[in-house]
Amino acid sequence: MGFKLISADSHVTIPEAAWQDYLDPEYRDQAPRIESTDEGDFRVFEGRRTPINALSNLAGKKPEEFTGTVRRLDDQRSGAWDPAARLVDQDADGVDAEVLYVGGPLAQAADEGLRLNSFPAYNRWLADFCSHAPARLIGVAALPNDTPELAVAELRRAHELGLRSAYVPLFPSAGEYGDDAWDPLWRAAVERGMPIAMHVGGKRGGAQPRYGSPGGFMTDLVMSKMTMAEAVCELIFGLVLQKHPELRIVSVEAQIGWISFVQYYMDHLWDKHRYWTNSQLTEHPSVYFRRQVYATFMEDPVGLRERHEIGVDNIMWSSDYPHSETTWPNSKSLTDEWFTPFGPEDKAKILWQNAARLYGLDEHP
Repeated sequence: MGFKLISADSHVTIPEAAWQDYLDPEYRDQAPRIESTDEGDFRVFEGRRTPINALSNLAGKKPEEFTGTVRRLDDQRSGAWDPAARLVDQDADGVDAEVLYVGGPLAQAADEGLRLNSFPAYNRWLADFCSHAPARLIGVAALPNDTPELAVAELRRAHELGLRSAYVPLFPSAGEYGDDAWDPLWRAAVERGMPIAMHVGGKRGGAQPRYGSPGGFMTDLVMSKMTMAEAVCELIFGLVLQKHPELRIVSVEAQIGWISFVQYYMDHLWDKHRYWTNSQLTEHPSVYFRRQVYATFMEDPVGLRERHEIGVDNIMWSSDYPHSETTWPNSKSLTDEWFTPFGPEDKAKILWQNAARLYGLDEHP
């Protein structure tokens, strides 16, 4: 039958117990663990005992049922960490395959050795998860961004593990990705045919999301989408895409409605300021955006209205399973409803063909 629906951004979560198998032995005593009590389940890590965060696993719940924490891990969908359960949930949602992000590593660990060791550990776990059904579970490796050398080394390991892509934080720990020092990463990605993704959630300077008030939390969610524009603009104005024309960048979970304006405004600014700033770009910025940047969305009628201005070949739908914005278990019926007015060609490109082409997926999962 061929593909009918591919989610270009879904999520997994490595179980805390799995760190004991995947971290190097010297770090296992420092790994997170789950403590079950009569009160509920708690995550214990680096001296902190915290309730289980629910926002990353709310699939199937109504918004009025949302809560910031869960009483028990068993209240969450096991498809986030169990590949057999994941395939069952894919079938229930009418989804043929998913591109899988951000269920580790221990990026906030205070211990430097543990933090860095958790990147290859998480990527090994993810590769094993995907090996259960390689045509339907498409893993995206996590790369550290402390130095280009560390990122390149992990990209190479991830490629050997069979992972199809890799993601980096929106901004490096120092400087900009346009600095020459980062060129080896972009070259390594091109050589291995691995798109480089940037997932929402990062801020320059390492500022953390605000959970203390409803206004702060929801403002952060809105601004997380806008911050993607900053990261992508830096790649374009910083000459990364011009120097590496075969590099493919994926904007993940930032929605797409902002792209039409940003493409126009980048060109406008370049026309106004390229002379006195001595810009080395040889074409309008939007050329690089449309040629090399893909973008995922969940529900974005504004962006879909602008799809031909953005570039219909570079837009990819995603379910965001099992996070709070997911369309599970109604993804197939909802996307059929949204896309019927657009015609079969646009529907096919956005719902499965673009993702299949980008990740080199066989037409028959």
